[in-house]
Amino acid sequence: MLSRLRPDHLRGARQRPGIGLAVAVAAVAAATVAIYPLTSVAPTVSLSVVYLPAVLVVSVYWGLFLGLLTSLLSALAFNFFHLPPVGQLSLADSRNWVALAAFVTVAAVVSAMAELARSRAIDAERGRREADLAAALARELLAGSDTRTALGATARRVAEALAIPSAAIDLGASDGDERRVGLPLRGGDGAQIATLLVPRGLAPEIAQRLRAQVVPALGALVAIALHRDAMQSEAVETAALRRSDDVKTALLRAVSHDLRTPLTAIVAGGHALGTSSITDEERRELSAAVVDEGTRLSALVDKLLDLSRLQAGRAEPRREWISVEDILHAARDGLADRPVEIRLSVDQDVPALRADGAQLERAFANVLENARRYSNGLPVSVSARRMGDRVVVRIVDLGPGIRAAERERIFEPFYRGRGPDPGRRPWTGSGLGLAIARGFVEANGGTISVESLPGQGTSFVISLPLDTVAESVTEEVTA
Repeated sequence: MLSRLRPDHLRGARQRPGIGLAVAVAAVAAATVAIYPLTSVAPTVSLSVVYLPAVLVVSVYWGLFLGLLTSLLSALAFNFFHLPPVGQLSLADSRNWVALAAFVTVAAVVSAMAELARSRAIDAERGRREADLAAALARELLAGSDTRTALGATARRVAEALAIPSAAIDLGASDGDERRVGLPLRGGDGAQIATLLVPRGLAPEIAQRLRAQVVPALGALVAIALHRDAMQSEAVETAALRRSDDVKTALLRAVSHDLRTPLTAIVAGGHALGTSSITDEERRELSAAVVDEGTRLSALVDKLLDLSRLQAGRAEPRREWISVEDILHAARDGLADRPVEIRLSVDQDVPALRADGAQLERAFANVLENARRYSNGLPVSVSARRMGDRVVVRIVDLGPGIRAAERERIFEPFYRGRGPDPGRRPWTGSGLGLAIARGFVEANGGTISVESLPGQGTSFVISLPLDTVAESVTEEVTA
């Protein structure tokens, strides 16, 4: 019987006393019967130890009271059935009183030790469960990105651990209601930061465990989580301010150079046009220069406005059915005349897209302008084809390429790459075109990436999602 005892028996819930009394009587009877055949191999007075397993089992399962009762029953049964005179509770030999008293003492000690072991096992199990609960609550509150979102899962974890119907955690102070009682959760400074709401009428043991163990640990964890949120928010705000300062600095740099240069040329040309000493040919050249610089200035202002709308989140696309081929032709034709050929190739199976045509035209134009500027006078090729559920546009130039360290930075506002030679001056341009292109492409659900090897050219890959409705519309128009 002892071999069947396991540590979890000590931690288990105590059985009903009625069952324990029945087991005690049965175990004493079994031990009494087992002594009869043993009298032939050992003195009867020494066989009282046969009752000790019954005392131990009852003490382990049903506690000290029934263990002591089993000890008393064992002493009475041993006296009545085995110690002379048999069948009476009196003893013929006075020395047997000493043996019987020793047995009762040993049995009582065994019962007390079993009860103590049981109590310690229960305490250890309770401590383990509380440690597991604290670890689980820490994971729920500290592993997530937002404390307010994690409070619901944390409350459910508390309810499951304590086997109560429900639980909730509200930030701030709350008195509860007619169905729930509010337990204050306090931080390290003693101020209430949240409230644990649990049903009224909980068992005293669970209520005590809540107040003594769960509430202090939960309050400390919620305080840590809120402090973490505050630090993260402060870090994000600091990063945003730093980014805003960088943008402002870059914008001032652009204003001081990219805006001043065409303005200076326009002012100088205007003064020159007002003089009478220039020839008609010079006047025509100055007039053309003023128009070119004005156009350049207008394009730069348009880019600054586009970037401002994108960064402010006000560049919502106006979606309509558009032709990718038409948008690419419009983007190419809208570029200023330069001696660089742009070759277009659009597969016939490319369906219509539901997107903002003006935004995509501006995005394609910016990428084409960038490719043409750095193509070393060689042709720029543009291809569009369908790949699964997307349309992929690839713009390839044969210029000097882009170093790996710069392939993400070229999409940052006001960034100008240095080309394959790190020691050379930055490329010309405002540094806005690719940033605006990425913003408009992503606003329409697409992606833009770059593939390049220094000295072997650059390929910009623009991927746009297809709409299943667009495919059906295209098929109907074709039919």
